[in-house]
Amino acid sequence: MKILCINARKGMGDQIIFLPYIHAISQKFKTPVSLLAKDNSRAKDLLDEDRHVNEVISLKKEMDGIGGIFKLTSELKKRAFDKIFIFNSSLRYNLIARLAGIKSIYQYPFSFGKKDNMVISAKIFSEDITNKVVSTEPNLIINDKENNIDKNFKHVVFGISASGKTKIWNINNYIKLGQEISKKIKCKFYIAAGPNDIELINKFKNSDIGKNSISFEKLSIKEILPIIKNCDCYIGNDTGFAHISVALKIKSLVIFMDTPIKVYGRYAPAIMSTVEPEGEHESTVHDTLGADAVSFDEVLNKSIEILN
Repeated sequence: MKILCINARKGMGDQIIFLPYIHAISQKFKTPVSLLAKDNSRAKDLLDEDRHVNEVISLKKEMDGIGGIFKLTSELKKRAFDKIFIFNSSLRYNLIARLAGIKSIYQYPFSFGKKDNMVISAKIFSEDITNKVVSTEPNLIINDKENNIDKNFKHVVFGISASGKTKIWNINNYIKLGQEISKKIKCKFYIAAGPNDIELINKFKNSDIGKNSISFEKLSIKEILPIIKNCDCYIGNDTGFAHISVALKIKSLVIFMDTPIKVYGRYAPAIMSTVEPEGEHESTVHDTLGADAVSFDEVLNKSIEILN
């Protein structure tokens, strides 16, 4: 049996959050699935060692729009899928599935709107298919690698970047946080950011705690994953690296400033702790714009608690 799942959302975080539901479908039908995903979700790198996914099909830009219907149909038709699971209610993907000759089509109902909590929608959808309770906690599967991490230190991933400026806690706060943590606990810091964040990276590396830091900007996702897996915790913005850390089962403190905490901050409560801007309680959403209202002391105290 050949099965295709479609998760067309952007970004690593959204891809990670949908892992429990992809895994549940694979387990239900006792076969690895193919996944159609956008390149910026980094699904190929994230799922390279995942036994539940045997192929990631790239949802390229030329497959969008009316013209893209025929290109995507051709791509799917040659693979002769038996079943398709579409994690949205798009008529376009339904039409493509039919044109590709896929007999069994499972898709979100139209009652699932864009404003719904995507975690709850995916959970309901997958539970209806599998007839069993599906945990919302993701599990990112990677093979064990040789671990040369120095046990004399605590190893902390600092997620200093994000997909938008309103989601970023000021870099000076992270420098100060590293300084304060280092007064109490011997630490090495791993700067989770990419080449586009070089200004933030250099500011951290040029600070007085920079000598105890390593940056990810020149590493691939596949190189980064085993490093994060062997760290003690993640502290940082709500970004893809936060959700990778959660899925690798390391304790994570995620700072929410301008994204919906009820969607991105409550799917793995045993692993993820959160901080919101002062005055917010389970209420941070897009356009909260709360970066300047995050309590430094709260972040510091929760960081020490996690590290201890």
